[in-house]
Amino acid sequence: MDNDTQALLHKLGVIPVIELDSVEHALPLADAMIEGGLPAAEITFRTAAAAEAIRTLRRERPQLLVGAGTILNVDQLREAKACGAAFGVAPGFNPDIVRHAQAAGLDFCPGVMTPSEIENAMALGLNVLKFFPSELAGGLKMIKALAGPYGHTGLRFIPTGGVNEQNLEAYLAEKLVLAVGGTWIAKKESIAAGKWDEIWQNCRRAVEIVAKVRGL
Repeated sequence: MDNDTQALLHKLGVIPVIELDSVEHALPLADAMIEGGLPAAEITFRTAAAAEAIRTLRRERPQLLVGAGTILNVDQLREAKACGAAFGVAPGFNPDIVRHAQAAGLDFCPGVMTPSEIENAMALGLNVLKFFPSELAGGLKMIKALAGPYGHTGLRFIPTGGVNEQNLEAYLAEKLVLAVGGTWIAKKESIAAGKWDEIWQNCRRAVEIVAKVRGL
């Protein structure tokens, strides 16, 4: 992942993980997050609306950092690149998808949870990895344990899975954590119900925690 993107993710601290069922929700959701001080989104490829939502956001809200998540195959990777995603994210580590992402020039963050997966990813030149599912895989205790053999390499993690407002501060305080990914900022039900004020408030609280921990 390039240095500019890493710097921005470190500053933001939180990447909202978004599942959109309707493209119509993309812009009001983006406005709530931007106004809430958290201009970033990982739009997951779990729904048919994902690709068009990314296109819409890239065109209409260029100030929003938009990535594509839940990339499970090369076709989805190509679609993510074609619709303008700034980066791609996967729940697991598939070296074939990583190589295609590198060939396409798309920053890619695969998921890992073991030292073997970490080292295979590092062998392909990756320095930012999604740690997933974080809480079930040991959470901060596991990340702190991994800091022993890997902390000196410059490797950074984006823990996702079980991260929420209650444990956000603890995660951000760990030096190996670049940012966290989380669905609590904009839950699927809240988006469907148009609860933009609730999402705005979630963003504001997250931004306050990031500022408290990182002094930004």
